[in-house]
Amino acid sequence: MSLRGASVPSEGAAAASLGQLPRGQLGCRFLGVGGDGAALGPTAVIEAGSRPLLQIDCPPGALNAHIDAYGATPRNLYVTHTHLDHIGGMEELFHGVIVDAENDPASRIRVFAHANIVPSLQQRLVANQYIRAEGGINFWDAFQLVPVSDGFWLEDHWFPVFEARHMQPHFCYGVALPGVFVYTGDTRPIPEVLARHANDDETVFHDCGLRANPAHTGFVDLLNEYPADLLNRIVCYHYGSETEAVRLEEHGFRVARAGQRLVIPASANRAAA
Repeated sequence: MSLRGASVPSEGAAAASLGQLPRGQLGCRFLGVGGDGAALGPTAVIEAGSRPLLQIDCPPGALNAHIDAYGATPRNLYVTHTHLDHIGGMEELFHGVIVDAENDPASRIRVFAHANIVPSLQQRLVANQYIRAEGGINFWDAFQLVPVSDGFWLEDHWFPVFEARHMQPHFCYGVALPGVFVYTGDTRPIPEVLARHANDDETVFHDCGLRANPAHTGFVDLLNEYPADLLNRIVCYHYGSETEAVRLEEHGFRVARAGQRLVIPASANRAAA
C-alpha cells in the first residue's frame, strides 16, 4: 500500500525539516505521540511558517517540550478530551504562565474545548485541585477558556470540531482545518465523520496502534473501515512504542514520531481559494 498525504522526512532529513517553513506553509510537529510506552503523551502543534499556531492537548511534560521546540509557552490550546494523558500538563502550564497572566491579562493562554467537556474539564482541573497554597488566584486566571460547539476561529482560520468515538458519547472531539488536516483525537474508526471532514484531500492524523481495543483504533480497523484514498492520507499516532511504529510501517502505514515535523500540503481547492 502506497501512503502519501503529509510529507514525513526520512531520519537523515528530519533535522533539516525543523528549519523555517515557507511563509504561509502549514506544518504539524508532534511533541509526543502517546501510548503506554511513550515518553510524552499525544500532543501536536499546528504551525504556520514554523510559528506555533495551535497546540492540541497538553499531557504531562508538554510545557517543557513546547519551550524546547519554540522557546516559549503555547498561546493557543485545543483540548480533545479530559483523560489525564491529554490534560495532565495543564497544572504545569498554569504555574508557567500565571505570573505573567496576573500582570497582563492579554498573556493568558486561550483554551478551546467543546462545550460538552467543559464540566469535566472543570471537575478534573479545578475542583479541589491545583489551588495555590498562597491563595488569591483562580486556576482559570491563567487561561481564557473558549467553549466551542461546531468549531472556532483562530487567526482567520476556521477549525471545525467533531465528535470522535472514545469511551462514551460526547466525551472526545477531534479538530480539523478544511482542505488541510483532520486530527481525530482518541477514537475508534469514524468513517461517517471522515466522509464529511476529510473529503477534500486532507491529511488525517489518526489514533492507531498495532492492536485495537474498545477505546482506540488498530491498523486492521483502518483497513476494514476506510477506502484506499483515505488510507493513503492517514498518519498514525497514539501507538504504544517505537517497536509498534516500525510494525505499522511494515504494514504500509505512515507514522508520526515525537519531534518530527510533517509538512501539510493544502488541497487544490484550498490552495486556489
